[in-house]
Amino acid sequence: KPVWWVALLSTAVIFVGSYLLFLKMLQVFIYRKIKLIYKLISHTKASKKEEFYYKNLLPQQTIEEVRLDVEKWAEEKKLEIETLKQNEVFRKEFLQNLSHELKTPIFAIQGYIDTLLNGALYDKDNNISFLQKAGRNAERLVGLTRDLDEISKLESGQVNIAAENFVIQDLVKEVFDSLYLKAKDRGIALGIKKGCEAPLMVSADREKIRQVLINLIDNAIKYGKDNGIVEASFYKVEDKKILIEISDNGVGITEDHLPRVFERFYRTELARTRKVGGSGLGLAICKHIIEAHDQTIHVRSKKDVGTTIGFTLEEK
Repeated sequence: KPVWWVALLSTAVIFVGSYLLFLKMLQVFIYRKIKLIYKLISHTKASKKEEFYYKNLLPQQTIEEVRLDVEKWAEEKKLEIETLKQNEVFRKEFLQNLSHELKTPIFAIQGYIDTLLNGALYDKDNNISFLQKAGRNAERLVGLTRDLDEISKLESGQVNIAAENFVIQDLVKEVFDSLYLKAKDRGIALGIKKGCEAPLMVSADREKIRQVLINLIDNAIKYGKDNGIVEASFYKVEDKKILIEISDNGVGITEDHLPRVFERFYRTELARTRKVGGSGLGLAICKHIIEAHDQTIHVRSKKDVGTTIGFTLEEK
């Protein structure tokens, strides 16, 4: 029985099957390409719609506002980062200065005690001298802890302002009297500037303003020139305020140091080299007290000419 037709039929089936498979694969390929082209066309249309919307429907002013908002936000974040970096620097400086201010009197007291224990006990005059020096350093340490407590309360807002009416010139004269001997030792004259004698009534916490004046006048004596002058002046300014200024004709402060004079423990190079006493917190305390009165304090100075620190109080 001939089998050639079986071979022919098998070949035909394979050919037809292959052809149909080819058509199916071609269909799938073409379908995918058409689908991809459709997506691209759709995306292009959407992009053109968005472009048309932003160019024609969204006001150009709004686009500009958005751009400015983004730039403002970026600038704010940049400033925040810079502030954090600066605060970290200030924190380290504060801790270093605090450590120095605490160690200095403590080591001095320890040194005097060691000296007494190692043989000076048999010399009465030396004993008294060492004890006096140890006592002065103990007073410095007590003053530092008191100032730290004071500024901690001021910075945390734990301060009550007991306002009363008083003549500011009278309070300044009281402070002058209390610091007279200290000024006399250096030949420094204390006085009220000519033309500023007329009594001016202010409303403030008298004891806290006394503290401010003591700090400012004491600093003026410390950093003033021998045989110089420390002068107080008073002026009426706008918004029913009185401006009080304490001036000296001392060595002054260089311009690069001025922005930081009200920082805790901050001292200029001159202050470090002259070894003047004090906690290094006086001006920071002054700033907080004046700001607690909702008033302002400022400083101006010129090297080798002198320094003026002024603050305002409410006129009554």
